[in-house]
Amino acid sequence: MLKHNVYFDGLVQSLGYERLGQRQTIGVISPGEFHFGTDAAERVTLVSGELFVRPPGEASWQLYPAGTTFEVAGKSGFDVKALGPVAYLCEYL
Repeated sequence: MLKHNVYFDGLVQSLGYERLGQRQTIGVISPGEFHFGTDAAERVTLVSGELFVRPPGEASWQLYPAGTTFEVAGKSGFDVKALGPVAYLCEYL
């Protein structure tokens, strides 16, 4: 079953699904700066575009281009900044 998720007045949208017992979402981030909270640990793979990410507790931004991955611990949060549209795959660990 698919679940449509809409965040930040529609500027971030994703489709959630389960594959082989693992929850995943695939989505698009519009240009802007956003904060995401996490319940479970997440692995995010950039499919298209590039994303600036500020991990929890960090002051500086790190750039992740398409084809790269970053992980975030559960019960935390992270900031993202997109200068153009970004497509991503998020796996809940």
